Amino acid sequence: MTAPRHIGPFTVAPIGLGCMNLSHGYGAPPPAADAERLLLAALEQGVTLFDTAALYGFGANETLVGRVLQAHRSKITLCSKGGMAGVQFADGMKRVIDGSPEAIQRNCDDSLRRLGTDVIDLYYLHRWDKQVPIEDSVGAMARLVQQGKVRALGLSEVSATTLRRAHAVHPIAAVQTEYSPWTRNPEIAVLQACRDIGAAFVAFSPVGRGFLTSTPPDPAALDAKDIRRTMPRFEPAQHAQNLQLLARFAAIAAQVGITPAQLCLAWLLAKGPHIVPIPGTTRLAHLRENLAAAAITLSPETVAAVDATVNERTVAGGRYNAASQAEIDTEVF
Repeated sequence: MTAPRHIGPFTVAPIGLGCMNLSHGYGAPPPAADAERLLLAALEQGVTLFDTAALYGFGANETLVGRVLQAHRSKITLCSKGGMAGVQFADGMKRVIDGSPEAIQRNCDDSLRRLGTDVIDLYYLHRWDKQVPIEDSVGAMARLVQQGKVRALGLSEVSATTLRRAHAVHPIAAVQTEYSPWTRNPEIAVLQACRDIGAAFVAFSPVGRGFLTSTPPDPAALDAKDIRRTMPRFEPAQHAQNLQLLARFAAIAAQVGITPAQLCLAWLLAKGPHIVPIPGTTRLAHLRENLAAAAITLSPETVAAVDATVNERTVAGGRYNAASQAEIDTEVF
C-alpha cells in the first residue's frame, strides 16, 4: 500500500477525490442522491482529501460538498479555489478570472458560507489573473491565513517561475495541475520546483479526462455542455489517432493485470512521494477501481514502458484550445 502523502501541515491518503464532475464540466451532473452517495462512499473507503472550487457549478459543488461532509469535517482535508468564479451578467452567469485582492476575499467568504465551515484547509488560486501581479493575489490569500479563514495556500495551473514568485510572498503548500501519461507539462519544471520548496503536487484529470480508461468517451456522444468538446484531443482526427495509442497503453495495463485507469494512478504515485492524484468520478464502481490503485506498485520497467508509449510526442492534439491555453502558463519554465 502506498504511504500517506503530505500537503503542508496535512497528512492525506495517497489518492484524493476531485469533486468537480459531480456538478460541473462533463455535462449533466448526476442526481443529488447519487452524488451524495458517492461522496460518503469515498469517505468510507478512506479518502481524506476532497477538492472543490467556487467555479464548479457556480457554487453548487461547494454547497453539495459542504452539506454532505460537514458532519465529517474533522476527518477530511478540505480544499477549494478562488480567483475564478461565476459572475452574474445581464445575459446570465459567466466564468470570470479575477485575482484582485477584493475578489479573492469575496470568493473565500462565499466559499466558507457554501461549505458550511469556518476554515478551508487548502485554498488555491484557481487561475493566475495575468492582469494582477501574482504577488498581489498571494498577498491577499496570505491575509486569509492571518484571518483564520484558510490554513494553507495553493496555486493551480502555474509555471515554476510563477510558483517561486508566489512562494516568496507566502509558503505555497501545493500546486494543482493536470498530470497524467498524456499530459506532461508538470515535468517541464513545476514538479522539481515543488520538490525544491517542499510543496505537494496535486494531479487533476489523472486518467486523461476519462480517456485513459477501459471505457473512453465517444466524442460524438458527449453532452453539449461537456468541456471536452472544446479540447483538441477529442476532435475526430486526433481522437482516432489517440484510440490507437490507448490500445497500446491498455496492453501494458493488461500485462500487469490492472485496468488502464489504475495504471495511470499507480504511474503517478510512482513518479514521486509528493504527488497526490485526485481522480473524479460519478460512479461507485469507478471510485473503487481508482482507490485500489493505491495498493499497486509498478516495476521500473512498467513505468518506463508507459513513459515510452504515451507522452507529449505520441499524443495527438493539444491539451486546450487557444482561448483556454492563454489562461495558463504551465508550458513554460
